[in-house]
Amino acid sequence: MLRDRGSELYRVLEQVRPLVLNSARVVEASLKPLGLTVGMRAVLEVLAEHGPATVPAIGERLDLARQGVQRHVNDLIERDQVVSRPNPGHRRSVLIALTDAGAETIRRISDDERRDLAQMAPDCTAEEIAATVKVLKALNRDVRGRALRQHDHRGDADDH
Repeated sequence: MLRDRGSELYRVLEQVRPLVLNSARVVEASLKPLGLTVGMRAVLEVLAEHGPATVPAIGERLDLARQGVQRHVNDLIERDQVVSRPNPGHRRSVLIALTDAGAETIRRISDDERRDLAQMAPDCTAEEIAATVKVLKALNRDVRGRALRQHDHRGDADDH
C-alpha cells in the first residue's frame, strides 16, 4: 500500500518537474518585453500579496537565498517597480514596497496570466483542480520540511 502511494505521488512529481520548467519558459517570454525576469516577477507578486517586506522575508516566502532576492530587488528599484523604506521594526533592515508602477505591473501580469490559464486544462473540473492544489500544497510542505531538516542536519555536522 505505501509503495503504491509513493509511486502515485512520484507520478505527480514527474508531471510537476516539466510543468515548472515550461511554465517558467512561458512566463519568461511574456515578461521579456517588460524588461522583467521570472525572479523579479516573483518578488512583485510576494509584495502584492503580502505587502512591504524585508529581503530575508521575501526570500523565505520564495524559498530563495537572500542574496538572489537582493539582486532582484536592486533590479526592480532601478526600474521604479519597488522602493526601499525605513523599517519601524528594525533600523538596519529596510522594507521593500511596491511603487504605484510596480503594483500596476504585477496587476497586469497577473490578469494576463489568469486569462491565459482559464483556457487551459478544459477537461478538468473545479473539484479536480481543487484536489490537485491540496495534494501539491501537502507535497510542498512535506518536501520543504525534509529539505530544511537535511540542511539543519548538515549544518550541525559542519559545526563539529
